[in-house]
Amino acid sequence: MATGFFNVPTPTNEPVLDYAPGSKERKELQAALAEARAQQIDVPMYIGDQEVSTDNKKPMSPPHDHQHILGHFSEGDASHVESAIDAAMAAKAAWADLSWEHRASIFLKAAELLAGPYRAKINAATMLGQSKNAYQAEIDAACEFIDFLRFNVQYMTEIYAQQPNSAKGIWNRVEQRPLEGFVFALTPFNFTAIAGNLPTSAAMMGNTIVWKPSNTQIYSANVLMQVFKEAGVPDGVINLVYVSGPVAGDVIFNHKDFGGIHFTGSTGVFQHIWKTIGENIFKYRSYPRIVGETGGKDFIMVHKSSDAKEVATAISRGAFEYQGQKCSAASRAYIPSNLWDDVKAYVQADLATFKMGPTEDFTNFINAVIDEKSFDNIAKYIDDAKASPDVEVIAGGNYDKSKGYFVEPTVLLTKDPKYTTMCEEIFGPVITIYVYDENEFESTLALLDDTSPYALTGSIFGRDRYAVELATKRLEQSAGNFYINDKPTGAVVGQQPFGGARGSGTNDKAGSMINLLRWVSPRTIKETFVPPTDYRYPFLGED
Repeated sequence: MATGFFNVPTPTNEPVLDYAPGSKERKELQAALAEARAQQIDVPMYIGDQEVSTDNKKPMSPPHDHQHILGHFSEGDASHVESAIDAAMAAKAAWADLSWEHRASIFLKAAELLAGPYRAKINAATMLGQSKNAYQAEIDAACEFIDFLRFNVQYMTEIYAQQPNSAKGIWNRVEQRPLEGFVFALTPFNFTAIAGNLPTSAAMMGNTIVWKPSNTQIYSANVLMQVFKEAGVPDGVINLVYVSGPVAGDVIFNHKDFGGIHFTGSTGVFQHIWKTIGENIFKYRSYPRIVGETGGKDFIMVHKSSDAKEVATAISRGAFEYQGQKCSAASRAYIPSNLWDDVKAYVQADLATFKMGPTEDFTNFINAVIDEKSFDNIAKYIDDAKASPDVEVIAGGNYDKSKGYFVEPTVLLTKDPKYTTMCEEIFGPVITIYVYDENEFESTLALLDDTSPYALTGSIFGRDRYAVELATKRLEQSAGNFYINDKPTGAVVGQQPFGGARGSGTNDKAGSMINLLRWVSPRTIKETFVPPTDYRYPFLGED
């Protein structure tokens, strides 16, 4: 823990409000939802000190009510990306020179704004724009992002406090410089907290940012930008643009001042970005930092000693909360034959009680998937499974997009452990079960490890500690976040730093010091107080 000059308020995880019927927070959130639905807003881009609007307006609608218009955002083009880069570079020197305490104060104030006056507003925006229920919005848009801001300030001060030893007569020190150039933050739809953390974590370390969110997250991104401005983030430090990915990439990855990318999204997009950066490497002032968290094919591995009800609950929550649109969502499970009948019955009983509908109705556990493209993709996986002789639909399997993009939570049972839905990321409310012989635990561990190119999250269930230890060792490379007797979702900032390897990303662990170290370039300084005046060393003397 940093001491003295480096003291900052000690972070603790933001308490999760429960939004129980009759509670104050429930009434405030319902009022914020009603207010947001009752108006249409125009969302500008934020470039330097300008709020930029264009004639190309794109509608924003709730995924669970796609005919309702929440407002419009101004779609930009390459010129707006260039302007955002110019603004970021113009703001860079003053921002990098600002004392770390003042950068910290800005983001600590942002956390307080989100914890207080903006809490209902950011949660309502996430519920409406991204179709998250009240609890999922609370743990994401409020609590997780507040935690990111507070803990990152603490990690920043600890990084600055780490200094080398000095021998007699010299003073060694390390400066943690921001990267040379600007940082590109490319953020996803599924977590408002991720959309906020990717630009702010790099900015906190003195970098300036060009931020492109997913189009389906712009509604809440606009609220985040309002928070940043009220907290005192200077103009040009975080520039928010709404352009297509290829348009942004063509400008950014050809620019000499491109210093790094902070990314969360699909594996295919990230690999294309990496390839493009490699092809353009000779154009840049420095080797860009490439930090990315991508896809997952996250697993629940079950030993025969497990409790069937615990496993079923992990499936029901881990696979279907937020419609399976978490990169950590459980999407494949390996169940031993001795437990399958009980696990199946418990899961089917759970799903029979799930209520699906709009987020504004707080009795709904399941809401809509994000957009029509995602809906159609998930529906195709389900249709293909229905047509396969190797797959049985044991729960769900229906979908309807007439009002909103609703897909029933779906459980598939496959005879083929390498069936498509055991291997490919679906990013929707679908989990595939493979039942293995209860006495073939070790060979099933090898099968699990070899099935998917991803390695993001996974869990082992078991009451036999030898089996749990064996799985923990054998699956060492299968998941960057590994859970014992728990679902593979719900990483908490400061408790479970998040990230995976293999096809799941660079494993730079958001919510830890590891991530912040990627956004600085250290300079070591040695100062000698009394320099020598003779080149001769003592060993040169004659005997």
